Amino acid sequence: MQYWVKTSLACGVLLTLSGCSIFTNDAHHPRNYRANAPVKVPSTLKAPEIDPDFKMDIAQYESQEEPKGFRPPQQVLTVAQGTWIEEGDKVSRVYFDKNDGIKDLADSIWMATQGALTSNNVTAERSDKATGTIESGWFTLIKPKDGWFWEDTKSPSQQRFKFRIEQQEHKRTASLVVELIDYRSDDIPLTDLLKQQLEVRALNEVVTEYDYQYRRLLAEIRQSEGQLAIEIGSDEEGNSALVLSTAFEHVFDKVSGLLEGLSFTVDKVNVDESTIAVTYEKPEDSIWNSIWGDSIPSLPLENGKYTIKISSNKEGGSVLTWQNGNDQVLDAQAVQALQQGLLNAVRQKDVRL
Repeated sequence: MQYWVKTSLACGVLLTLSGCSIFTNDAHHPRNYRANAPVKVPSTLKAPEIDPDFKMDIAQYESQEEPKGFRPPQQVLTVAQGTWIEEGDKVSRVYFDKNDGIKDLADSIWMATQGALTSNNVTAERSDKATGTIESGWFTLIKPKDGWFWEDTKSPSQQRFKFRIEQQEHKRTASLVVELIDYRSDDIPLTDLLKQQLEVRALNEVVTEYDYQYRRLLAEIRQSEGQLAIEIGSDEEGNSALVLSTAFEHVFDKVSGLLEGLSFTVDKVNVDESTIAVTYEKPEDSIWNSIWGDSIPSLPLENGKYTIKISSNKEGGSVLTWQNGNDQVLDAQAVQALQQGLLNAVRQKDVRL
């Protein structure tokens, strides 16, 4: 009997100790150590003596901790081709590499910065292209919230920035640094985190504009390169002909597809004689084709069969001599009209070899 009593007591003590261990011990938190204010002794009585070794300072602790900001910093958007950043950079900066088609990298960044100001209805108060610096007017990067139509909308804050372009000696890489130089707001105080966010927002505005301008440049380059340059000349026999700057081997391989896109039907290709037999039929005008942009331009040729003889010239280009269905070479007047018609057609259809 005594054995079971001892065992029960031991188990009870162990359970009690283990149960206490699951509770968090918060008894020694600093806010729990509070010294009460000393008793105020009436002036007619003598104050009690207090040993200075045991005197405690009166400390007050708030029951709620100080709020902390956990919002991450603003991120530089390297959306434009050739843009990149350095990890751990302490300033708001983005780097640009010189892409194909760009002649002057610093000038391209300058134009993008000016475009970003214009798109935000902001003017440059100071600009010095020699040093690559621009000081902007007042931005409104943080837009006011939408309210009722009778309420006046007020911008929460306005900012001014300094943009600085720095180009490396080899001129293949340049950087853009943005610095907040002025800030005004009635409600939102400027903090280090807000300053960084505003600078990066302004930087992203320029990167986005640079990307837009470079895409337009690429489209213009693609439109200009490879486009047919058709001139009037003559072949070795002195007949009026169309002259292309493109080499013979490139023209002969691709001219059939070019003609098929301009209402020609390719009947026969004779590689040995370097001739292409075609049939031309003027396209029918359709209001639906004009609406949808599928209309095919008409050429100043009569419907019928034609033979095109392709040869190379001394300049490395190609010569196209046209004959009608009666094997008669087209005269100079007909070739000139055909040249203008082909130029208009290839520009309208964006045809390239």
